[in-house]
Amino acid sequence: MHERASRPAEPSFVELFTPKLVTVLREGYGLEQLRRDALSGLTVAVVALPLSLAIAIASGLAPAQGLYAAIVGGLVVSALGGSRFQIGGPAGAFIVLVAAAVQRHGFDGMLLATLLAGIFLLALGLLRLGTYVKFIPYPVTVGFTSGIAVIIAASQVKELLGLTLAVPEPGPFLDKLPVLWAALPTTRPAAVAIALLTVAVVIGVQRWRPHWPSLLIGVAVASLLTAGLALDIETIGTRFGGIPSTLPVPALPAISLERIQAVLPDAIAFALLGAIESLLSAVVADGMTGRRHRSNCELVAQGLANIAGALFRAMPVTGTIARTATNVRSGAHGPMAGMFHAVFVLLFILVAAPLAAAIPLAALGGVLAVVAWTMAERHAFGTLLRASPGDAVVVLATFGLTVLRDLTEAIIVGFALGAVIFIHRMSQSTAVETHAGVLPPIADDRADSANDGRRPYTAEEATERDVVVYRITGAFFFGAASTVGAVLDRIEATLKALVIDMSAVPVLDSTAAVTIAGLARKARRQGVKLYISGASPEVRHELMLHGARPPLVNFKRSIGNALTAFRRRQAEKAV
Repeated sequence: MHERASRPAEPSFVELFTPKLVTVLREGYGLEQLRRDALSGLTVAVVALPLSLAIAIASGLAPAQGLYAAIVGGLVVSALGGSRFQIGGPAGAFIVLVAAAVQRHGFDGMLLATLLAGIFLLALGLLRLGTYVKFIPYPVTVGFTSGIAVIIAASQVKELLGLTLAVPEPGPFLDKLPVLWAALPTTRPAAVAIALLTVAVVIGVQRWRPHWPSLLIGVAVASLLTAGLALDIETIGTRFGGIPSTLPVPALPAISLERIQAVLPDAIAFALLGAIESLLSAVVADGMTGRRHRSNCELVAQGLANIAGALFRAMPVTGTIARTATNVRSGAHGPMAGMFHAVFVLLFILVAAPLAAAIPLAALGGVLAVVAWTMAERHAFGTLLRASPGDAVVVLATFGLTVLRDLTEAIIVGFALGAVIFIHRMSQSTAVETHAGVLPPIADDRADSANDGRRPYTAEEATERDVVVYRITGAFFFGAASTVGAVLDRIEATLKALVIDMSAVPVLDSTAAVTIAGLARKARRQGVKLYISGASPEVRHELMLHGARPPLVNFKRSIGNALTAFRRRQAEKAV
């Protein structure tokens, strides 16, 4: 008798939601670990500073909102998250969604959407749904990431060229292009030069000194030149008047049922993208370190970080892949590195905020141009286009909808297309083999029982028996039920027995079970004895639940057992 493999015990609530910070402290935390985390946190903060400023401005917000997100979000995500190395803060992927939310509902509406998104993320984690985010198909991830890269690049054309627009810059990609085209005569050569210089410095440092903070060096060089040459281009100071030197007093955004209904789609989009981005970032960190994150705990932390961020007037927070990878490469030991990163960004606001006023917007545009180029996943995009027609359709549809329509719509449609294509592929992998006349001779009863009824037999033996064996292999589910059912439904009136071998069926759903139950009823009407062999306990339970049970069906351990049972039945009839 076969023994069922024991399943591992389900992790407890405490095991699922214990922050990695607690785990690291329990393992032992000394001065050496503190030193490593402090140095890594400083390195990440140097990377996060220009990115936080650039992402906030590109989202239609004041630069301070990006810094607040890095401080508050970074602290909460690292303190309460399920990943040792996750760095929370503003992400380039949010630029599209945040800019659209600000245009539709204003700054307070964006804060309310961030608050609601935090609540949704918290609920997703507590309901233990974080595990299911991994089911987002890879072509969908590549498609929307590449689409976001295109939108980020388009959003920076105004800053890169120093354009003066006659009308407010539209958010939608297709609406934006004619406005930018009309403003091309207002191009400022100084802005173009500073943007190109920033890009060149960033790329050069990344190539020749990869461990140096390339983004910060690029912005610093551009700022010094802009101030030293008194260039007539926009800076953070001329557009925003600088950034505050303190954190704001926490306060709830204006809340009403009408406002909640208005921002609900944006909140869902924030939560969906935040969940995907943060868990992808955690997976990247796992791959670099060999560790394993706690996905549901991570979602809870992301939810709390966005709730706290909304109270401190920050833009949405998520896990950031580039900064998390920098954290790992910088030698971080645990979550304290992310907390140090938040503290160092806070110190910049408290001590050096006036310096930010001199940063040219063209330099931040150059930073985001490099980010967009990195995000584009050009190699992966091309590989998917060549991989298969199905993957090409999914990645192109997701990319096109992200650029031309809406990110949430793109993810939903891409996921649906990916699911349909997967179901089609799975249905094609489900096969039915037909074996007619496999009944062994009556005289060989012991051999039949010993070798499972699969010993060689002659053509004469095969043709004298009125038995057919169908062997189903692969997942038997709704996608394959109609095809398999069409084969099984051809029961000939001359048959005396039908054996369906399910030893190679790992899973069976209700549609397939109903198909077998219908076949069993038809077999009984025609006087055909139906045997099901090799079904696992789970498959057997599903079959019986939907009506495929004795006396309609006879369950046997193997084909040999089924054939032996039928032979004995025939012998008893003949007596």
